[in-house]
Amino acid sequence: MGVKKKIGMLPGDGIGPEVVAEGKKVLDAIASKFNHQFEYEYALVGAAAIDATGNPLPNETLEVCRRSDAFLFGAIGHPKYDNDPSAKVRPEQGLLKLRKELGLFANIRPVTAYESLLHMSPLKTERIIGVDFVVYRELTGGIYFGEKGRTADTAFDNCTYSYAEIERIAELAFKAAQNRKKKITLIDKANVLETSRLWREKVTAMAKDYPDVTLDCMFVDNAAMQLIQNPRHFDVILTENMFGDIISDEASVIGGSLGLLPSASVGNKTAMFEPIHGSYPQATGKNIANPIATILSVAMLLDHLNLIDEAIEVRQAVKASLRNGLVTEDLAKEHGYGTDRVGDFIVNHILDGSESGTQSNIQMGLSTII
Repeated sequence: MGVKKKIGMLPGDGIGPEVVAEGKKVLDAIASKFNHQFEYEYALVGAAAIDATGNPLPNETLEVCRRSDAFLFGAIGHPKYDNDPSAKVRPEQGLLKLRKELGLFANIRPVTAYESLLHMSPLKTERIIGVDFVVYRELTGGIYFGEKGRTADTAFDNCTYSYAEIERIAELAFKAAQNRKKKITLIDKANVLETSRLWREKVTAMAKDYPDVTLDCMFVDNAAMQLIQNPRHFDVILTENMFGDIISDEASVIGGSLGLLPSASVGNKTAMFEPIHGSYPQATGKNIANPIATILSVAMLLDHLNLIDEAIEVRQAVKASLRNGLVTEDLAKEHGYGTDRVGDFIVNHILDGSESGTQSNIQMGLSTII
């Protein structure tokens, strides 16, 4: 018996529309194979929304997200704003407001080193083989949302956290650890920062409710070093907003390409799924953007909707794509395929599970599913 779900689509800027289009193709394939109904509703965000409405997050977009069981987000940002630090309205304001308005308090980023792509990483193969961890970053508190101000020659950014803000994301991280390798690492700066001491106090107290999970606390500077020296040490990483921003971006290089990394931003009522790469304006419209991070974000979206078998199908199809070299030029410069052709291969694999002969079909432009 299939399910019926409402899925919001926020393609955004740059390559966002191209990769979201491939994500939709994958969702359509899943709906066809498992007899589901996915109802899509599109909305503007970022520079595209500023150009159309003057607002990077129109109220109509927020309503689309609120009506959705989950929504897929492409990318945000445009050079005309990136190169103008004095711009009063910026695309990124839309993303920050989206997180805050919808209460998307937990950012979840899995990091996996795929065996067929170990050679792409700047780190030595022996350091990264078998790496598989996930970062839980608090997303709506801390220094990014604290009181800010300037005088003629000084500036300040306040960092504030409450027990409640810490508890709700820590609970998600502990539960994730129970279903993984039963290990969680809290990253903080408790030797210096009062907010970090609050985090450590609360998370340590909560650990007693999860006796099957081992809690490890690590200062952020040491954690940044350990991510490079011994990334296999980590399973579930839990941290506050700014540290999570930095640590998760550092971790993104382990797998060798930003184009492979998905993410989720989860709240109490809805959740957003997006690739971690930016809008990559230089590639816009060239059919060279890597859609795999978006497609893996679709797998996370399916997990969130409790469509577990469907998510497994998507991940298996992505692994087949990587295994067969059906990838974009960022992963295979001399013989990369177009964004749409990679999506076609993954869709075909979901629908028929076959890999034989598919590469030649894709190369000839004869994919059976468009």
